[in-house]
Amino acid sequence: MELKNIVPWGRSFNEYKSMFSLTNTDLNKKILGCADGPASFNAELTERGGSVVSVDPVYQFDSLQIRSRIDDVYPHIMSEVKKNTDDYIWKDIPNIEALGKTRMNSMEAFLDDYEAGKKDRRYIKASLPILPFEDQALDLALCSHYLFLYSEHIDEALHIASMLELCRVAQEVRVYPLVSLDGSISKYLDVVISSLKNKGMDVSLQDVAYQFQNSASQMLVVKCV
Repeated sequence: MELKNIVPWGRSFNEYKSMFSLTNTDLNKKILGCADGPASFNAELTERGGSVVSVDPVYQFDSLQIRSRIDDVYPHIMSEVKKNTDDYIWKDIPNIEALGKTRMNSMEAFLDDYEAGKKDRRYIKASLPILPFEDQALDLALCSHYLFLYSEHIDEALHIASMLELCRVAQEVRVYPLVSLDGSISKYLDVVISSLKNKGMDVSLQDVAYQFQNSASQMLVVKCV
């Protein structure tokens, strides 16, 4: 992966709680954040005494490189959002300005924690469908804004292999959102569900309180054991 191909965009601890319906019991589990990028979930949960490890290929770069890339892409992302405001629900995040502040605050919190977190092995360079953990090493795996969202870039086989890998390393997996970039339900959702059920896993769709992208109101929940 080259730095110029990365589009860092970080979400907050409170967004993760809402996206994945995380309870206090959940937050006391051993958690994996998959494709976390510059989200502040790891930093904020660690500060609260939680146990969390994040994986993403962007973690091959140092904090200065990531910050530089954030500075490069931020204006373009905000410009694109302004052009497509009807694709979003402006409720919890009321307007463009609030979105920019929320994202930058999250990414600043991540950057402040990043180098220390790398030393503590809380930020690990890795990507699906191969994760560097033992079987059932984690209690709960969270995958935010990667699988299903990028259905035009990630094919069916990789979706299935990635979900099976997440289920290998964690007892439960939650994925959000289930829509593609165009706002339609991912064309791979049904086949992924069928594949997991055929493996004997308990699979369900659950409503979540969080909604920013149109139609993104559910998460996929898989009980792997």
